[in-house]
Amino acid sequence: MKKVLFFGDIGIDDTIALIYAYLHDEIEIVGVVAEYGNVSREDAISNIHYIFNLFDFPKDIPVILGADVPLTGEQPTYYPEIHGEHGLGPIIPNNRVQVVENFYEIVKIIEQHRDELVIVNVGRLTSLATMFILYKDLMNSVQEFYIMGGVFWIPGNVTTVSEANFHADPVAVKIVLMYAKNVTVIPLNATQKAIVTPEMVDYIDQFGKAKILKPLMEFYTDFYRKRNPSLTGGPLHDVLTLMATIQPELFIFGNSTVEIVQRLEGPERGQSIADLKTEQLDDEVKKHRIAFDIDYNQFFSEFISVMIGQKTRNGEQ
Repeated sequence: MKKVLFFGDIGIDDTIALIYAYLHDEIEIVGVVAEYGNVSREDAISNIHYIFNLFDFPKDIPVILGADVPLTGEQPTYYPEIHGEHGLGPIIPNNRVQVVENFYEIVKIIEQHRDELVIVNVGRLTSLATMFILYKDLMNSVQEFYIMGGVFWIPGNVTTVSEANFHADPVAVKIVLMYAKNVTVIPLNATQKAIVTPEMVDYIDQFGKAKILKPLMEFYTDFYRKRNPSLTGGPLHDVLTLMATIQPELFIFGNSTVEIVQRLEGPERGQSIADLKTEQLDDEVKKHRIAFDIDYNQFFSEFISVMIGQKTRNGEQ
């Protein structure tokens, strides 16, 4: 099983990623770091506890208080029009959870699972960057990093050239990409193709394994269809990023050095630039694996199989 430490700003697609992990036999969530992003850090914490209780996650999984603001020092912008007032669309968890400062739990998790831990970061990168600032040598023992963020040569979702996670804290992104080893970047180029249609949701809903998927996806898809009526459903950016840890064959990858624009003003803030010249250079040049495309049929089959409770690996049912 992949032992995954999950960093997220727990909105709708983050929540569905956690449900996917719960239902998948090859993913073990060993901790969740909640920070600002889609919603406030406080809402993110409440949403995690709501999902953990609803799906009966193991009680010993640490829920960790992550960053409240970006390294730029600005106040975050939240997105209730996409994820709902509290991050779960029409669902309002009635479970305000008080969490004391426990950021050091991340260190304990890394030490416990040294050399086999995979970090999946699907939200802002502030908390992850802070770990490199404080514990750079320890972070070398993390096996792999999967980061949802960035966009290359196509329009962004915040500005014409920038994606939300990279735009929110470009300082943090630069730190992570500079110091992290074995990084896979899953940008909008791939994630915007991970569409889940209402028909898929209705089919999954019949089996009753993925509780609350339907109201979440109805709210989420409604936003995307209002913005772009040609879309057939909602893109699950964060689920696709989690899939990359166990199904790399689903993706078309390239290897390039990724640079991040550090200007805090203007549309280019947080722009991700892939230097394709570095793909042919030797291993001394820092390169990042980038998912530029996906096999949608494989995504379709994997998502439905897992969400209806089937075991998809090794042909088992």
